[in-house]
Amino acid sequence: MKAKKIIKRTLGLAAAAYAGLFCVFYFDLDGKLLYYVVEPFMKNHFDNMERRDPHTVPYDMLDSEYMDK
Repeated sequence: MKAKKIIKRTLGLAAAAYAGLFCVFYFDLDGKLLYYVVEPFMKNHFDNMERRDPHTVPYDMLDSEYMDK
């Protein structure tokens, strides 16, 4: 009797997890999360990064020397 209850509960949880994952896939919720939440955050972060101006580097400086500094 107890084993049947545990099996039913396990199958119910598995069915709920499957339904939830199906909804994520069907409505493309992971892509929407990336597009509307993660991408604006990353754009803001990388657009505000401090970068060196490549126009101030002399022509005779090697790329490896420029990258090491």
